[in-house]
Amino acid sequence: MSTKDFIEKDFYKVLGVPKDATEAEIKKAYRKLAREYHPDANKGNAKAEERFKEISEANDVLGDPKKRKEYDDARALFGGGGFRPGPGAGGGSFNFDLGDLFGGGAQGGGASGGFGGGIGDVFGGLFNRGGAGAGTRTQPRRGQDIESEVTLSFTEAIEGATVPLRMSSQAPCKACSGTGDKNGTPRVCPTCVGTGQVARGSGGGFSLTDPCPDCKGRGLIAENPCEVCAGSGRAKSSRTMQVRIPAGVSDGQRIRLRGKGTPGERGGPAGDLYVVVHVGDHPVFGRKGDNLTVTVPVTFDEAALGGEVRVPTLGGPPVTLKLPPGTPNGRTMRARGKGAVRKDGTRGDLLVTVEVSVPKDVSGKARDALEAYREARAGEDPRAELFEAAKGA
Repeated sequence: MSTKDFIEKDFYKVLGVPKDATEAEIKKAYRKLAREYHPDANKGNAKAEERFKEISEANDVLGDPKKRKEYDDARALFGGGGFRPGPGAGGGSFNFDLGDLFGGGAQGGGASGGFGGGIGDVFGGLFNRGGAGAGTRTQPRRGQDIESEVTLSFTEAIEGATVPLRMSSQAPCKACSGTGDKNGTPRVCPTCVGTGQVARGSGGGFSLTDPCPDCKGRGLIAENPCEVCAGSGRAKSSRTMQVRIPAGVSDGQRIRLRGKGTPGERGGPAGDLYVVVHVGDHPVFGRKGDNLTVTVPVTFDEAALGGEVRVPTLGGPPVTLKLPPGTPNGRTMRARGKGAVRKDGTRGDLLVTVEVSVPKDVSGKARDALEAYREARAGEDPRAELFEAAKGA
């Protein structure tokens, strides 16, 4: 991402969220747009692919609190023209080069020397160069981050799983070994002198940097362009990876796999792979954080007189819980250590909710017993206090 892009692109507009959006709102907007424009759902649609790249780029900045603050600060400082040229020491004018500011500032004690390398440090993490100066632009380039999605069953999410993930991304062209030249001997671009960037005036004495139009930001030009990659040095690559999803992941969780993204250029490190996990439902169990939930039906006599109730667990043997006499409908009991796996390796609990089951048809001895119970409790009205409270209100 160039300095110009970083300052001028409105990532909030790309995701369709206000500038004061919360992290949850940004995440929700990104997930919705990513599903809509994901290349797998829009095969052959170049516009959708470009839109997906814009969405991913915006989320990479706004989804990280530190990067978001740096972005907001940069927009406030430069985007609105907040940095103005002023009179120099000699009464004339002096110019600021944003490339110098971001790259480390002036080295001497001139008019701009007071800025040192501070601004380069502020934005170093986003431009993959700290305050080392403009020379760092010719160093190896880090690969892009990529994102994919995977859907797990409820049990796989709780216990963890290894899943195959097919990825399509840009990688160094094998035909030319990433040089872009079929003879493997590209030359340094004369326009940008190998930096991959060119400066342009923006008025008022400022200059901004753009990717070099002749070498497309590579710093190299192929005399004999490779027929496979058309001289770009990059080609589309597909690969299948076995990705380990840790136990206890939740629906919508975003997992970062370092170095599994697009390979870098000129020996640079690979980008990262972000995997968004989707979890299916279970016919019996639910989930609340690290705890699993289950509803267990009990009979009227079990609830009234108490007893022992066998309860199923996820992937393990049943447990037996003691039901105290007079257990009301909806009471929740706890089976410790039978829930989801936590980050520290321990497990949450299984929350068991009691549901009193009322038979639809009662006959024979069961009916006689209930009739006898009705006669035995004659005069008892469980709704008496309800009416008394209504009168007093």
